[in-house]
Amino acid sequence: MATSTGKTLIALASGAAIGAVLGILFAPDKGDNTRKKIKDGYKDLEKDMKARLANAKVDLEDTYQDLVSNMSYKTEDVITFLEKKLADLKEQNAKLHK
Repeated sequence: MATSTGKTLIALASGAAIGAVLGILFAPDKGDNTRKKIKDGYKDLEKDMKARLANAKVDLEDTYQDLVSNMSYKTEDVITFLEKKLADLKEQNAKLHK
C-alpha cells in the first residue's frame, strides 16, 4: 500500500513538472499569465497532495488499529495456551509428589 502511494505521488509530481515545462514552451500567453497558470497549477497540486497524504494517514491509522486488534486476540490465544500448559504441569507435579 505504501509503495503504491509513493509511486503514485512520484508519477503525479513528474506529470505536473512535464506539463508545466510543455505549457511554458508552447504557451501563447504573456509571462504574467503563464506565471499565474503555473501558480494555480501548483496550488491545485498542493491541494491534491495534501488530500492524498490525509488519506494515507487514515489508511495507516486503520492498518495500525487492525494490527493492534489482531495482536490482542493472538495474545489471548497464547495466554490461554500457556495457562493450559501450566495446569498440565501442575497436575504432573502433583502426581510426582504423591
